[in-house]
Amino acid sequence: MKVSIVGTTGYGGVELLRILHQHPEFVIHSIHSTKEEVPIWNEYPHLFGLINKNIEEIDYDRIGEESELVFLATPSGVSSKIVGQLIDKNIKIIDLSGDLRLKNPNDYQLWYGKEPLNKHVTDEAVYGLSEWNSEEIKQAQWIANPGCYPTSTLLGLAPVVKNRLIDLKSIVVDGKSGTSGAGRGLNKGSLYAEVNENFKIYKVNEHQHTPEIEQQLQDWIGEAKPITFSTHLLPMTRGIMTTMYVQLLKEWETDRIIDLYKDIYDQQPFVRVRPRGNFPSVKEVCGSNFCDIGLDVDQRTGRLTIVSVIDNLMKGAAGQAVQNANIMMGLDQTSGLKFTPLYP
Repeated sequence: MKVSIVGTTGYGGVELLRILHQHPEFVIHSIHSTKEEVPIWNEYPHLFGLINKNIEEIDYDRIGEESELVFLATPSGVSSKIVGQLIDKNIKIIDLSGDLRLKNPNDYQLWYGKEPLNKHVTDEAVYGLSEWNSEEIKQAQWIANPGCYPTSTLLGLAPVVKNRLIDLKSIVVDGKSGTSGAGRGLNKGSLYAEVNENFKIYKVNEHQHTPEIEQQLQDWIGEAKPITFSTHLLPMTRGIMTTMYVQLLKEWETDRIIDLYKDIYDQQPFVRVRPRGNFPSVKEVCGSNFCDIGLDVDQRTGRLTIVSVIDNLMKGAAGQAVQNANIMMGLDQTSGLKFTPLYP
């Protein structure tokens, strides 16, 4: 199957190239960017001799005519313009930006500060949380690939939220991410001298992934309360750890909660629920499409601690996008994604 990628010069785009280059069914037909037309290895020398395609200008007619699927790895505010040019083509779309995720255009304008897409487009977009929305993904024409923080958070919260085991007003999410989450553009806050030997909070009470998490919670159970969501920058390249604190509505033992999670995710190849007393670290999923989850109930307070880790460029972006593409095109969802995590 021929696929195109628009936005190949960012970290999400080059990660798509890494995955799709060895995918058994998808063939990279064309790669596009608004930057100058040069061989992709000029931008990323590590691809020299591996991927010899040139970055091309965005030709919507050609993409629609020659490819079956297009991945948009462009920034928010850019993807929406591209989607507008492609929705009338006979091509499936997976958007890695935030432009298709929020159903309420006012929320998008408030949290992203950009003009929203036409509401009928976002209404038809399927939210691509692979483990929970696979049936809808199979029928989708275009997919809103979830954000990195929401993926880690929602996979961690889903079992207790959907089973109504927690007080929704109690949800506190403490997120920590590596610097690649900020993208490849020049940013003073991402400079080595700023990040090295440092640890800082950012976008306090105003991170754009907040409404995305709240929207999915609302979709699951018909109600949602505002969550407390804090994000921090770690002095490392890849990885996200979200530690969630929630109040249980009744007394639960840790072992019973772990069994619940294991039962729910038993058939999901990319979610690994750790045994009691074992908690994941970000390095243990690096370079892979895994989400690892650790759990513990504090009997003294009645609160459940959920620790969820992913590689933000894989399960949090390109890996999940390919997982969604596999489901969308009727393939095994693990195709091209059976990476063992890099270690150390």
